[in-house]
Amino acid sequence: MADTNKTATLSFDNKRIELPIYAGTAGPDVIDIRKLYAEGGVFTYDPGFTSTASCDSTITFIDGEEGVLLHRGYPIDQLAGKSHYLEVCYLLLYGDLPTAEQLEDFESRVTQHTMLHEQMQYFFRGFRRDAHPMAVMVGVVGAMSAFYHDSTDINDPWQREVASIRLIAKMPTIAAWAYKYSIGQPFVYPRNDLDYASNFLRMCFAVPAEEYEVNPILSRAMDRIFTLHADHEQNASTSTVRLASSSGANPFACIAAGIACLWGPAHGGANQACLEMLREIGTPDRIPEFIARAKDKNDPFRLMGFGHRVYKNFDPRATVMKQSADEVLDLLGIENNPTLQVAKELEKQALEDPYFADKKLFPNVDFYSGIILDAMGLPTSMFTPIFAIARTVGWISQWKEQLSDPQLKIGRPRQLYHGETTRDYIDVENR
Repeated sequence: MADTNKTATLSFDNKRIELPIYAGTAGPDVIDIRKLYAEGGVFTYDPGFTSTASCDSTITFIDGEEGVLLHRGYPIDQLAGKSHYLEVCYLLLYGDLPTAEQLEDFESRVTQHTMLHEQMQYFFRGFRRDAHPMAVMVGVVGAMSAFYHDSTDINDPWQREVASIRLIAKMPTIAAWAYKYSIGQPFVYPRNDLDYASNFLRMCFAVPAEEYEVNPILSRAMDRIFTLHADHEQNASTSTVRLASSSGANPFACIAAGIACLWGPAHGGANQACLEMLREIGTPDRIPEFIARAKDKNDPFRLMGFGHRVYKNFDPRATVMKQSADEVLDLLGIENNPTLQVAKELEKQALEDPYFADKKLFPNVDFYSGIILDAMGLPTSMFTPIFAIARTVGWISQWKEQLSDPQLKIGRPRQLYHGETTRDYIDVENR
């Protein structure tokens, strides 16, 4: 954060306050309001914190107007096209792309931590059979602090490192076991000879009665889903992790808080909502009806999976995800899947419609990731857990960065109070 030698002047009630302005390496300048209450006796009002920078970070940068997403300066399309998930994990955690030796060591460390403590099986079996996989993940990840006591001290750099590796390594196992439990199949243990994405797919779809061979096209598609969702700056779940971390909570509690926030349909459930919309449309011949509804200002219906709150031009992740979607659909076929037939035709008609082009309502990453996961045979209840697997490294990177920040303070937003002022207690018989 660099001082721009500029200030903003705020005048009110015969007061004049000079607020310093700082510049980052990219993005808008920021006005430092930390002394506003002390010098002016007022707070700022910013519901949703959409105009507030809560921290300074070196991890991820987004320019929504230009459709830019950078991890440590590297464009997301280059990372998704040329790299793979664990290499991106290393980049996010440590700041630079690894050498071949560093990557081999990192992958080995992750691989050696993929198994869960055997007693955690009992925890899974304590949930109802119809429990949502996200409910299981919130509980199991939070409970890791009860099983891994040697990596909960946030003041010990080595314990922070061990916790980071454990979370990245074990999250696919936790998600896959949550899925297996929900469908009544035996848990499948991880295998050290498989890559990260292939291991996850095998734990989801293998059964003890026969061998399961992971298709490399499906593995690559899953790896891209992980890569494209690895981090996304200060979104709701990341901010939740940072807020929990600011209190000194252990890493497993912080990540469990992030998973809980991600569970919200406005955050991690977008691809699930997209699939549910495609199933509501039902058949390709009904698409014009739903496109007309999307254009009708008096109709609350909107096309899920189109446009993005942050990206106002295009979603830089969608191009790579579309490529994977096309590869998966070519492999698995869409002729016998009406949902996928609707998806392909909706994409075609929307991209050709001037209304959507003018409003920049492009298919986003959630549209394509939902198509891929549905084609693989995963239920919509697993879409958000897969998002949680991918985002774990982003949460951890932000958590580690915050703990090393000399300006770290416990989060404490303020409020504009509209409640009752002081009033005296009245005994119950006199009310």
